[in-house]
Amino acid sequence: MTEPEATARSANDQGTYGLADLAPLLATMRQHWLLLLGAIILAVPTMFDVARENWSTEQGAHGPIVLATGLWLFSRRWPEVRDRRAPGDPKLALLGFLVAAPLFVLARITSVIEVEGFMMYGLLLTGAYYLLGTAAMRGLWFPIVYMLFIFPPPDTVVAIITQPLKIAISQTAINLLYLFGYPIAGSGVTIAIGQYQLLIAAACAGLNSLISLSAIGLFYIYIRHNANWRYALLLMFAIVPVAIMANFIRVIVLILITYYLGDAAAQGFLHSFSGITMFLFSVLGIFGVDALASPLRRRLARGQAQR
Repeated sequence: MTEPEATARSANDQGTYGLADLAPLLATMRQHWLLLLGAIILAVPTMFDVARENWSTEQGAHGPIVLATGLWLFSRRWPEVRDRRAPGDPKLALLGFLVAAPLFVLARITSVIEVEGFMMYGLLLTGAYYLLGTAAMRGLWFPIVYMLFIFPPPDTVVAIITQPLKIAISQTAINLLYLFGYPIAGSGVTIAIGQYQLLIAAACAGLNSLISLSAIGLFYIYIRHNANWRYALLLMFAIVPVAIMANFIRVIVLILITYYLGDAAAQGFLHSFSGITMFLFSVLGIFGVDALASPLRRRLARGQAQR
């Protein structure tokens, strides 16, 4: 074997690739150009609506980050799964299309962007399965799941999960500040402090940061610890309490800003700034949990190596 050939093979073994490695994929795309054109026509209007209605809000600000990193994950995993390509079962692909297509059309007509986004994604996955098959799709499982964070969750799910979080965070904040002598009281998600009254909204309740932090946290865990699945699972569970604690701190900060600086200050720039600070605190919290749990990670890694 010549030295250039050995170098090229070594690079491929390490998961790197060049344009030549994309030739089979490009050939498949040329062969099924009509299906690819249909996927583009299907995806572009829906993604435009998702970006306009969700990504411009605090709840969906993580969407562009997930899209960019998700596409990078697909490109990163492709060299490892391209040899597993085999056409999928046409009957299963047809069944997936018959289930997702009517729901997509109905959601598009009624402008229910939450359902429309997920159904559009389901149709794209159905086409990908038809072209790539089960083995290749299984190798791409994490990017496939990760990209779901692009789309906004249904409002009913938001309401069901948010309400208990809002009440719990509000009541805990009231009890804590009352212990420090603040003139504070509340009922449900309504808080009265001094002459001001606050309503704890969904953005301050934990769900939105749970979604954003889960997306970023899962990306971090997969990139750094995907080989150690037990430890990765532990970090995934740590995301929830870290996000809730960060949101609790945000609510405390907003209450104090309202009390000392007034309602206008709490609802203006400082409100958005507290959201950004809270998210950074959450991400740093995940990094901190990872650092503190490093002895456990090494122990689990030794246990896997001994097996």
